[in-house]
Amino acid sequence: MRRVVKVGTSLLRGSASRSTDAVIAALASSLSQQQRQGDAITLVTSGAVGLGCRALELAQRPGEVVALQAAAAIGQGRLMGLYEAAFARHGALVAQVLLTRGDLASRRRYQNACRTLEQLLSWGVVPIVNENDTLATDELRFGDNDTLSALVAVAIGADELVLLTDVDRLYSGNPRTDAQARPIEEVQDLAELARLSHVAEGGGQWGTGGMTTKLTAARIATSSGIRVRLADGRDPAVLDALFAGEKLGTVFQPSTTPLTDRKSWLAHALLVKGSLRIDAGAERALLRQGASLLAVGIRAVEGEFSRREAVRLLASDGRELGQGLCTLSSEELRQIMGLSSDEVRRQLGAVGDAVVHRDQLVLTCLAG
Repeated sequence: MRRVVKVGTSLLRGSASRSTDAVIAALASSLSQQQRQGDAITLVTSGAVGLGCRALELAQRPGEVVALQAAAAIGQGRLMGLYEAAFARHGALVAQVLLTRGDLASRRRYQNACRTLEQLLSWGVVPIVNENDTLATDELRFGDNDTLSALVAVAIGADELVLLTDVDRLYSGNPRTDAQARPIEEVQDLAELARLSHVAEGGGQWGTGGMTTKLTAARIATSSGIRVRLADGRDPAVLDALFAGEKLGTVFQPSTTPLTDRKSWLAHALLVKGSLRIDAGAERALLRQGASLLAVGIRAVEGEFSRREAVRLLASDGRELGQGLCTLSSEELRQIMGLSSDEVRRQLGAVGDAVVHRDQLVLTCLAG
């Protein structure tokens, strides 16, 4: 089985009774044991900025981007040193893989990352993946390693994604403030997950655990056919228990109609640069006929983008329908809006009037 395990800063910073070194030692022990039993393991980790700040003896986390990047540059080596030593005690070899959003938004770089991870796993090495905080700008950041872990799980075709957090499971509301909040042991499908995501967004991430981002990660992974487990990483025995099949935390069941690799990349990895608002006829053609988006169906162009960049497709009332790669720039689209199909073809020639081809399009409204 292929498993991706994600551990965040809230766990890695440790506690009064359990140091960062102890947390990493427990992770290495559980993951090495599971690897010896035949699983291919990938670890997605945070912690570089925190360790850098600790080495610098900073009283608080810097607010400036350049200071955060510099702290990450200091901390990343220390973080990998801890992991390398901890896994080596169990005879396991690890490799550092640093990614930015741009690495996965480019199809070529995405495929290169996939091949690198595949090679490491075939060698029996444990890839340790982190966002490249030293170089990532705001535009190219994942924003959280929950999203990164889900995209990595999709990239390697994982069977399961384990999100270790600082709550014991998912709840129907914030258990700290809502006496009626009930524990949720299983989320059956994308429709149920979407309903829970709306609750989380309205509740300020439920006050703990960054639950909104974890639900986003669950949506990305389950829509691609990957089971997701959410569990309490504060318990050093939780991974061994999960691997043994115990029912802990919350399980998100994978979609029975998963997206293909390319469609998943289109839906989740791209950096969207703008939006196209389309009319009712174009909406019907997309949703019911599996058609491409033609220029004649566009009613408004929002944002600035170049050819082959990603755009979001919106219904006339603002509902998101999908996203894909646009064959024309925003400037070119504004020039041809309102023209007939014949006029568009005469003006564009070989480019044609398919603005977003169906092979470069994914309907996110149906993917959850």
